[in-house]
Amino acid sequence: MDHSLVSSVTERAGEAAPYPHLFSPFTLAGHRLRNRVAHLAITTSLSQGGQVTDRLIQYHANRARGGTAMIIAEPINMPPHQKVGAKVDAGSDQHMDGLKRWADAVESHDCRLIAQVQDAGRGRHAPGRNPDAVGASPLPDDISWTVPHAMTAGEIGVMVEGFAEACARVKRCGFSGVEISAGHGHLFHQFMSPWSNVRDDEYGGAFAGRMRLTLELMAAIRAACGRDFILGVKLPGNDGVSGGIGPELAGEIAQCVAATGHADYICFAQGSHHRSLEMHTPDGHTPPLTYRGLMQQLRPRIGNIPLMALGRITDPAEAEGLLSHGEAELIGLGRPLITDPAWPRKAAAGRARDIRYCVSGNSCWHAVISHRPIACDNNPRVAEVDELDEVTPTAHPRRIVVVGGGIAGLEAAWVAATRGHQVTLFGRSAELGGKLRLISALPGGEQFTSIYDYQQVAAEKAGVRFVLGAAATSEGILALAPDAVILATGSAMIWPRCLPAELQADGFVQDLRSALPDLLRVQQRQPGTAVLFDMDHTDGTYAAAELLHRIFEHVVLVTPRDSIAQDTYLVTRQGILRRFHQLGIEIRLHSEPHWSATMEEGVLEITNVYTGQRSSIENVAFFAFSSPRAAENALVAPLRLAGIDVLVIGDAKVARSAMAATAEGHAAGRAV
Repeated sequence: MDHSLVSSVTERAGEAAPYPHLFSPFTLAGHRLRNRVAHLAITTSLSQGGQVTDRLIQYHANRARGGTAMIIAEPINMPPHQKVGAKVDAGSDQHMDGLKRWADAVESHDCRLIAQVQDAGRGRHAPGRNPDAVGASPLPDDISWTVPHAMTAGEIGVMVEGFAEACARVKRCGFSGVEISAGHGHLFHQFMSPWSNVRDDEYGGAFAGRMRLTLELMAAIRAACGRDFILGVKLPGNDGVSGGIGPELAGEIAQCVAATGHADYICFAQGSHHRSLEMHTPDGHTPPLTYRGLMQQLRPRIGNIPLMALGRITDPAEAEGLLSHGEAELIGLGRPLITDPAWPRKAAAGRARDIRYCVSGNSCWHAVISHRPIACDNNPRVAEVDELDEVTPTAHPRRIVVVGGGIAGLEAAWVAATRGHQVTLFGRSAELGGKLRLISALPGGEQFTSIYDYQQVAAEKAGVRFVLGAAATSEGILALAPDAVILATGSAMIWPRCLPAELQADGFVQDLRSALPDLLRVQQRQPGTAVLFDMDHTDGTYAAAELLHRIFEHVVLVTPRDSIAQDTYLVTRQGILRRFHQLGIEIRLHSEPHWSATMEEGVLEITNVYTGQRSSIENVAFFAFSSPRAAENALVAPLRLAGIDVLVIGDAKVARSAMAATAEGHAAGRAV
């Protein structure tokens, strides 16, 4: 690859290069960065048994090739007590060959590789408790209630020494620096916070004692690694914990860390292992540049130390704005670089429209905390060799029909057409995007347009022919004499068995998806109560409940389960619960609707699923259900009977997530 493509601002035929601040070089600890884009530390779950794997290297090399100037790698095992099998081990010389290969694969593309120094301490967001946790004090973690072993002063000293020795080791292996993760409610954060540190020795008590561990760690790393080694520090900006670290205390901490002279850059995180964990990974219910106000508040406390901005920065124009206004010197991107490793390359070339944008859905975060390899809703090829938009042309062009204009069908269509096939796509709706288009119109959903917008542009560029606005028939498909058909016809909500079957015919009771188009057209607030029967438990249902709150005086959610949002990610569920309580959306648990004549007077009876006891909801003006979905695949049999090769993907195979839809669509487009 020509490094000059992204290492300097490109000039094109007298036209000023895009994003001049973003693509200007910068220097940290004597190391030149070709631009201001840094990949934030994200656990990939791609290592095995402490070893550096080829796929781990491939993930980071792809982002280096894509134009990133500095990659902060995931946390690494360093001191003796860290034995996490899913993390690379740098605590001894055993894996130095792998560490060297990793560093060379990144640094050879003019990208600085930084290791992260981190320990979760008592923090745990996976189910269960951690019996091996260490911490500042024997106080329970706010999510898992894990109670850690309170480290002695001697154990703290051994840990600091182990971190420093490992940092020197990764330097010998070719890494350019390390970042201390002292935010997010991790161990160093726990020592700094009066909420989690009630020690009365030299590592507790007043502010100076609570800061001691972090300051000793910084000094030890600097002594072991020298001044020509980048040392970044991620600090808490606001952990959202009453009695913890708010912006005022965060400013004091930042000023103290800056005064050491050891930090080459500083960045600020939000949230903790608490109900505030959702602040750590802001989603579509938060504004873009979520941390901007906090960074503006804390920046004066760090003096002349470079600030790395982070917090739902997804677009190059947003990054350029922060830099041009002097609000930061570096831009930290996590999820956007998972979604598109060529984000910097495309932005530098003036091709921002070609970026696959992060939708802030946190599927990647959930994959990692579930101990699965990192994955993405809008990138079906994370860590693959050809991840950087390299689609291999076919030697045998064919006629391909794709049925379904949702994201599974669109993904298949553009990939197949880009490979050289003649592709026709049938869509029942006049608009592309399928059910995701509905979700994108709901509160917090706007960012999901990025998935089908990218796919549509790619499909049009590749010459896909669209036939929209009518349901495809087997006769119409066969008339095109296709060599293969990709069926992505989606799914439909199943009628709840607790509701009388005859209600299906009169149309008074609708499934939520069918009701949404009319709801989205409502302009004025309506009287009465909206009731939503929830047998779905995914985030789209709760976004629709928030829409109902905007329309109706009162909203009641009824579910037979013992809580809501059980099929959403932890950080997503936290946000849903918080908003429901703030909005006053009523939740009726362990309950199902019992349809009776009282509904004619607007009274809906509710039955407890365990006792049969009934209660009622009055003044009901709207009722809909959200339920599990059945595949709509009636075209499979007649097409296969006609001898057509049919691939069934997405919800037409079995109803699942956006991640499954794009992954299967991409695989189908490459398989035909």
